[in-house]
Amino acid sequence: MDMYTIQKIASHPTVDFAAEELKKYLRMMMPRCGEIPITYAPKAKEGYRLGLMEDFSLDTSEAKDLTLDDIIHIDTNEQGGIISGSNPRSVLLAVYRFLRENGCRWLFPGVDGEYIPTAAVKGVQYHKLADYRYRGQCNEGSEIQYNMIEAIDFTPKIGMNIFMLEFDNPFTYYNKFYSHATNPAMDPEPVTLETVLQWKRQCECEISKRGLQYHDMGHGWTVEPYGISSYRGWTKEETDLPDEIKKYLAMINGQRELFGGIPLNTNVCMSNPACRKIMADYIADYAETQNNVDFLHIWLADATNNHCECDECQKKTVSDWYVILLNDIDAEFTRRSLSSRLVFIVYVDTFWAPLEEKLINPARYTLLFAPIFRSYSETYGETPNPEKLTPFVRNKLGKPNGMGECLAYLNEWKKVYSGDCCCYEYHFWKNQYYDMGFQYLAKLLYDDVMALKQCGIQGIIQDGSQRSFFPNGFPFYVYGETLFDCTRSFEELEEDYFTHAYGANWKQAKAYLDSITAHCDYRYMSGTNSADLNRSMYYHPQVAEQFEKIPIITAAFRPVIKDNIRQPFRPQTVAWQLLQHHADYCDMLSTALAYKARGMDTECEQKAKEFYYEFGSREDRIQRYFDYFLSQRYLNMILSRKTRIVTTQ
Repeated sequence: MDMYTIQKIASHPTVDFAAEELKKYLRMMMPRCGEIPITYAPKAKEGYRLGLMEDFSLDTSEAKDLTLDDIIHIDTNEQGGIISGSNPRSVLLAVYRFLRENGCRWLFPGVDGEYIPTAAVKGVQYHKLADYRYRGQCNEGSEIQYNMIEAIDFTPKIGMNIFMLEFDNPFTYYNKFYSHATNPAMDPEPVTLETVLQWKRQCECEISKRGLQYHDMGHGWTVEPYGISSYRGWTKEETDLPDEIKKYLAMINGQRELFGGIPLNTNVCMSNPACRKIMADYIADYAETQNNVDFLHIWLADATNNHCECDECQKKTVSDWYVILLNDIDAEFTRRSLSSRLVFIVYVDTFWAPLEEKLINPARYTLLFAPIFRSYSETYGETPNPEKLTPFVRNKLGKPNGMGECLAYLNEWKKVYSGDCCCYEYHFWKNQYYDMGFQYLAKLLYDDVMALKQCGIQGIIQDGSQRSFFPNGFPFYVYGETLFDCTRSFEELEEDYFTHAYGANWKQAKAYLDSITAHCDYRYMSGTNSADLNRSMYYHPQVAEQFEKIPIITAAFRPVIKDNIRQPFRPQTVAWQLLQHHADYCDMLSTALAYKARGMDTECEQKAKEFYYEFGSREDRIQRYFDYFLSQRYLNMILSRKTRIVTTQ
């Protein structure tokens, strides 16, 4: 008789995958346990039984929507028991939770991030409805295909349930890596549109295998239906469009043309019924073809103050026309009996709620709140400030900044829409590079997630690099774990992650990264703490003194890294190795930043050049964890900023 058996009570591809994952990790934990057979046995009473909660007559009433809400129910002893969920994806989440309760941890994407103890399995009793419905990430930065597959695999292992792929063809993101255009230390590796589209389909299969909510598209709908490709992203195009196409584009300053020459930033004349019909038909065609999509995102063009100024468009706000367009799309979907869920975005010019129009079928839609201009020195715990609201003025809008102001705009939207609301956030976009120690970023994420409920927000999708694990994966760990269970304290999560990532000397690693964070002024890095704006938003001699202390901190800690570089668990070895690279990163970057903060541009430029070349040359060694392209792009916005010379008379 087999010591362990796995019985599938439900028949579903994701339950099949969950069973294989359970088998794999049980055998890793107990390498001598022998084979663990997997069978489909709906009436099984012994072994590990995997299935939907309803298969076990378990109560699921706490879920408002069984396809969207994840409930985990585990009741096992040392030999087996029930591992179940409210939907197939939740069964997989339950398997990872069961393994987590047995000591397993996923600290980084990939096999090198797996902490799997060698230990006999123990019984687990666990029941939990995830605290937030929407928990996931969206592709961004420079992409490598094997990293993308690892990121998708990592997503449910830390309790997340969404993976989004932006763009019909995400060539622009892949090309940022494979072209190596900004990294002189690496040779170009050209990829084609066809290859990238194949890779997207591969990603979709991996998402489907895990039963994750698949979110698709975003920007691009304002040009693709008219035969204008947006695959090059935010690149200026030298193209001469025919008049029969131009007539659909937004008129700005009397001209209908690509906004700034960039298709992705170009809006359309939404008051034109023919324009809206072309979009509605194209989007419905896409949904019919890509019927594996759970949530299709209908966004307008990127950028701001780029909307049509024709007489008819001027009669309504951008958001009013946006709602009219969304209603047209819904009508076409209804006509074709398409059940796809659609997502509309509150972003830049659509921050201002409609004054007249309302969604006819709000149940089809989810609101995506994207405060891209928010301050990351504040959290969602700020009180909404309606006094900051300003009237809508077409193409002359400012940028809502403070969280109190951003939340006030969201509240205006909630007066006309009462359905699901999810955030589209940017913690792992440029903001991750403003905190060298990652401790500020982790606590900010924790505080943001903890405050979402009071804002009536049901989760977050992160727009950020899939390589946001330098110096470690603690912020991502906090993100996934807290969205699933917000009863856990930050200190508990901190100890949990650091003990598994760094082993016996985890407190030293934590204290070191705390110190790095303390000497890297986040407000300065984000451009909001200048000592003299007349000179530069990055001029601050006192901050320079803090940067100058960082190489002293790293020098004192390097012997600790050396003493801990060989660990019994592979992810711990990797974690300490990353700290070794990270110490060099901190030394070189802080030196350049210190010059910048003192207004010494020439010296800063030289040190920045050395910094970029050094870490460009290391990209192949740390690329799983560190997005060179994205870091260079956003750090350069600081390091290349010119300082005005101020003379006194």
